[in-house]
Amino acid sequence: MFYKIICPIARFIVWVLNGHLHIHHKNRLPKGNYILVAPHRTWWEPILFALGASPMEFMFMAKIELFKNPVLRFILDHVHAFPVDRKKPGPSALKIPVKGLRKGELSLIIFPSGTRHSAELKGGALLISKMSQKPMVPVVYQGPLSFKGLLKQKGLEVNFGDPITIDRKTKLTHENEKIIYQQLEDAWKKLDDELDPNFHYVAK
Repeated sequence: MFYKIICPIARFIVWVLNGHLHIHHKNRLPKGNYILVAPHRTWWEPILFALGASPMEFMFMAKIELFKNPVLRFILDHVHAFPVDRKKPGPSALKIPVKGLRKGELSLIIFPSGTRHSAELKGGALLISKMSQKPMVPVVYQGPLSFKGLLKQKGLEVNFGDPITIDRKTKLTHENEKIIYQQLEDAWKKLDDELDPNFHYVAK
């Protein structure tokens, strides 16, 4: 219930701050639930992705430090966020999203690079997709990368791609992971080109 209440509030705040959220190719989203997989460019991307794909509700990974604040913890708990220790992720980083996805009620937003300042892709997204048997949907954001830029009301562009499915029989060897991640990289490049072929992300 809290998620359904907070979504229109978040949409209103985005509209007040910027007013130019544009969603592209929402028709590519599959029926049922799925995993949105994106390169990490800003801290507000999860909000925009969730708004763009609504009414689907999403789970989020959040760093464990955020849950130390009781008020923030209450909000995070009620928007389906779950804590992850980046230094020692532990089995819960996989079990919680896989269990949620298997139930079929929630989707997941995940950034394989982990942080905005890393281009190295990690295997968690692939393993979650295989274990849950839910497709990965590549998605990209183009737009302001700073809060100051956001207030200048430059366009916020979200572009959804075609689903990528990992067969249950596929072994996630190092070579197979490289092949699938190349698929994701190619999909992100295609989505960026659809929005703006001259776009080049530079971490702030």
